[in-house]
Amino acid sequence: MSSAAVQAVQDAKPVPLLIDGAWRQSAAERWDPVYDPATGLVIARVPFATPAEVEAAVTAAARAFPAWRATPPVERARLMFRFRDLLERHFEELALLVTRENGKTLEDARGEVRRGIEVVEFACGAPTLLLGEMAEDVARGIDSELVRVPVGVVAGICPFNFPAMIPLWVFPIALACGNTFVLKPSERTPLSAVRLAELLMEAGVPDGVFNIVHGGRETADALIAAPQVRAVSFVGSQPAAKAVYEKAAAAGKRVQALAGAKNHLIVMPDADLDRTVPAILGSAFGAAGQRCLAGSVLVAGGGAAGPPLERLAAAARGLGGGTGPRPAGGSGAVLRA
Repeated sequence: MSSAAVQAVQDAKPVPLLIDGAWRQSAAERWDPVYDPATGLVIARVPFATPAEVEAAVTAAARAFPAWRATPPVERARLMFRFRDLLERHFEELALLVTRENGKTLEDARGEVRRGIEVVEFACGAPTLLLGEMAEDVARGIDSELVRVPVGVVAGICPFNFPAMIPLWVFPIALACGNTFVLKPSERTPLSAVRLAELLMEAGVPDGVFNIVHGGRETADALIAAPQVRAVSFVGSQPAAKAVYEKAAAAGKRVQALAGAKNHLIVMPDADLDRTVPAILGSAFGAAGQRCLAGSVLVAGGGAAGPPLERLAAAARGLGGGTGPRPAGGSGAVLRA
């Protein structure tokens, strides 16, 4: 790295940790640059949290859990309603931030933020979703009752390709259900998660209920190994998901590990190419193809390969980068080759 590049990294704004309701600068020895993929410019520096900082975040979440668990679901839902309103108010700002740190087009970023807000809206229904069940006399002298209870501290480990949506997949549901949370966003795209946390704090989340630590595999492993973490939610690559599942399951934790996929698109000879080609193009190149629902493999049935491939190639050649604040067009910049 050139001296100018080193200076750019040193001058970039450090990304803070959120522990027990307070933003703090990490004491980490390792700091990585956060790039704008469209320009290659360094826009921030992200710390790889120390073991003590990870432990502090988990401890804060565990300490906050009893009071948060005892908070009535309707009050937790009110927090989600306030959070949802703030997300709507800052919608365009969030989309621009996603574009800046991830490289996807503004059109794609807006879609990502919208999907995330939809999950928060679902979490607003917690009072109804958390209802239990009761059945009398399922057998002689036996009644059956089902009660839904929070599990405790939940860790969320998120990827770079949806820096706003995937955190919004996991922590609003966990919080609405009475759990406390420690989020580890991708070290490549930490800024959207920090902004979400700022809005959640503005909505009134109690101290310690939601925490953020940054880092790579070591940080994720520390969260998984922490005895006070009772559940782990992960989204990422297939090899990483397998490793997370094995480690968390071996430690007796609840775990969901969602991994990438190879999606096959089939084109038959009678396909309407005016509709098929744009659909394939959007699937394969949207978000620069960096998403688990991207069309990875095109299968032409019945000797139909020629015409669709010719039209796809012509359309692909017309794609631009589509990065930055432009509202549409292009595939977006590739964050990670």
